[in-house]
Amino acid sequence: MRVRAVAATTAFMGAAALLLPNTAAHAAPAADNPLVVAHRGASAYAPENTLAAVDRADEMGFDWVENDVQRTKDGRLVILHDATLARTTDVEELYPERAPWNVADFTAAEIARLDAGSWFGGDYAGARVPTLEQYMRRVSRNHQKLVLEIKNPQLYPGIEQQTLKVLGNEGWLGPAHLRKLVIQSFSADTVRRVHALRPAVKTGVLGTPDIADLPEYATFSDQINSSYTTISESYVATIHALEGPHGKPLEILTWTVNDADNARRVAAYGVDGIITNKPDVVREATQN
Repeated sequence: MRVRAVAATTAFMGAAALLLPNTAAHAAPAADNPLVVAHRGASAYAPENTLAAVDRADEMGFDWVENDVQRTKDGRLVILHDATLARTTDVEELYPERAPWNVADFTAAEIARLDAGSWFGGDYAGARVPTLEQYMRRVSRNHQKLVLEIKNPQLYPGIEQQTLKVLGNEGWLGPAHLRKLVIQSFSADTVRRVHALRPAVKTGVLGTPDIADLPEYATFSDQINSSYTTISESYVATIHALEGPHGKPLEILTWTVNDADNARRVAAYGVDGIITNKPDVVREATQN
């Protein structure tokens, strides 16, 4: 375990004290504005996890986007948040007899037929569920950067290695792209596996681990990416007091912040980034 000496005491404060509501005055914001990451693309303005959402974020001037990866019945990786296709596509209309419409029960060709935009609005009718390859090519075309979430890994054995293979094939594991990529998951085992397979890749654990567990996470994860409802100024300081696997202070991105007041609050805590459906709102609230 490696701890930055200047803040070692903070790192080992009792968990109870750190997780109580913070009554102290907010710390001064960091010198730099927090990174703003467009959640599932600019998903307040275009259908989530589609190429349209990535393009909308680009049009709005946002370099960083976030997405979710899952696997089809025939082993292709596709960009979807839910384990089921029902919420964000017309799968119930096209395949009414195949409830509960799990991603893992459909081939990539079947999923490619689905309308992933009409649910959001008529302007996006006909938008498709992209494959990971299609998504990466669009992000590359837009010169964007990516926080990639491996979703539901317990349903897809080996998805970590497969995701890395696709990223490698698309040129995203070379030196020029490593600074543009973070791979995250709610599964600490998945993040640990990604780090073991490709130690140079920056990783993040989703959630708000107990204080006592943070030093272990810091051995394989560069970030702790927590819901904004679960963090405090002290928790953020404790994360920053630890050194991650690449010899730099552990970071925290917080999600999903869609209003100005909460954006300013977590920025005052000193978070490194904010994941949001409304990146324009967060940028306006937090820019110096």
